[in-house]
Parts: sequence; structure tokens; C-alpha cells
Amino acid sequence: MRRTLLPLALVALVLAAGCGGRQIVSSEREVTGGETTAETTGGETTALQISSSPELEEAARGYKEYVATQSTLLADRTEEFVDAVLAGDVERAKELYGPARVPWERIEPVAAQLGEYDPRIDAREGDVPDDEWGGFHRIEKALWVRGTTEGQEEYARRLLRDVRNLQGAIEELELRPVDLVTGSVELLNEVSGSKITGEEERYSHTDLYDIWANVQGSEAAFERLKPALEKEDPALVEEVEAGFDEVYAELERYRRGDGWVSYTKLGEEERRRLSQKVDALAEPLSRVGKVLEE
Repeated sequence: MRRTLLPLALVALVLAAGCGGRQIVSSEREVTGGETTAETTGGETTALQISSSPELEEAARGYKEYVATQSTLLADRTEEFVDAVLAGDVERAKELYGPARVPWERIEPVAAQLGEYDPRIDAREGDVPDDEWGGFHRIEKALWVRGTTEGQEEYARRLLRDVRNLQGAIEELELRPVDLVTGSVELLNEVSGSKITGEEERYSHTDLYDIWANVQGSEAAFERLKPALEKEDPALVEEVEAGFDEVYAELERYRRGDGWVSYTKLGEEERRRLSQKVDALAEPLSRVGKVLEE
């Protein structure tokens, strides 16, 4: 049975991230006629009526393919990471940790709405009771704080099982145009809400992998909306594209080979500058939904 992200009526939509202590914003959806989502500005929530044109339906299908591709990549990379953990190879597991999380961070708003996958895969310490805590971040702590994989075998096997189950759930998923609008903004909220502060990867300090992936995921959703948006507001398209360029240019300062410098290498001013670039992009991106309103 195919499933939609938000099947009926009033539901809770996790915007900033899916785990405890993160921002929750309500969202409405009507399944007849256009689709409804929420736009939050200054604490006020207003409903958006997103039209359901053939062009936007095609955009949703294209984004669904992207999400499915990323879920497959997540399963493949997680398997490599888990193999290293089970082999007791601490250095190899550390090397694979950041890249393994990249596809997750690209599609997290979608994955976070499919049952309990977000807390099972991505909960940070304190987000859930300790006896329920597993996923990437529990293993991250063992690798970087204690320098061992000892005791992590069951967590690693469970992580891989959850990621594979998520992959199956996404194959049955049906996305709608409204999901692209919200998803592109939510991923930037992820950056502002928990990545810029460095709290997400508090042990490994691989936050730049996550930030880069969040921005890429946001851009992937926007790119699929762009053909419809260009007909309505080409100036906004240019403004958003320029914003993405600015963020990528800022991030490139910290790229090293195929990876990124430790987030601890960024001083307060550098983090502030990156945050400002992300905020500058988020503002025009937040107007996309209004332009596509019915």
C-alpha cells in the first residue's frame, strides 16, 4: 500500500528536526482540491494552498526518485560503516561515519515523518531515554569519546536494520508538491536549528558533512519546483539560486579533499558568517510556497 507523508486533516509536522527538543510546527493538509501546508513567520502559522498542476505533480515524482536514490545510498554506506564497527576497526568506522550520514541528512524531513525512524536512527544523547538510545549518535559517542567499538555491535546491527526498513518504506511513499515546498525549507531550518551550533555532531564534530548535505537536499527539492516557479516569479528563482551559490561558496572554504575540516576549526565569526549565508538563503526560499499558492 502506498502511503503519503501527511494523510489527513491536522497533523504535527516536524520542521527543525525530528528528535526531542526540536521545533514542532503544526501543519494542515486537505486531500481534496489543492494541498495545504503551513508557513510559519514570526510565530504565526498561516495555511498555504499549493496547486496540484501536472507540472508540480511531475516535480513530486522527480523528487520521489531523488529520495529513493538517497535512501539506497544511505543503506549502502551504513552497511560499510556497520561492517567496520562489527570488525572492531575504530579508525575505519570514524572515517566512514560522516559520509554515511550524508544521504540521511539530504532527506531527513521525509524520513522523519515515516514512523519512528528519526529517533531510532538519529536521536542525540538526551533526546530519548538512555535505554532507548541507539542509532548513529550512540555509536559516534563510543568511537570518539571512548575510542572503541566494544559494546556497539547490537546498536550497529539495529541501525542497519532500521535504515533498510526505511528504504523499503520510502519505496512505498507517495510525495506531493507541498512536500517539496516544506522539505526545502525544513532542511535549512535543520542547519539553523542544530547544525550551526555544533550540537548535532557533538563528539565527532563532523557537522560540516551534515550542513553540506542539508543544503544539497534543500536545493534538490527547489530544483524540481523551479520550472513551475520560473513561470510565476523568475526573479525569485534567481534570488534563491544566488543564495545557494553563496552558501556553497562559504562552505568550500572548509572542504579538505573528499571531506571537511572538523567543526571545531571554525571560530565564532566563521560560524556566524555561515549562519548568515544560510539565513539569507532561507528568506527567499520561504517565499516559494506563497508564489505557488492557488
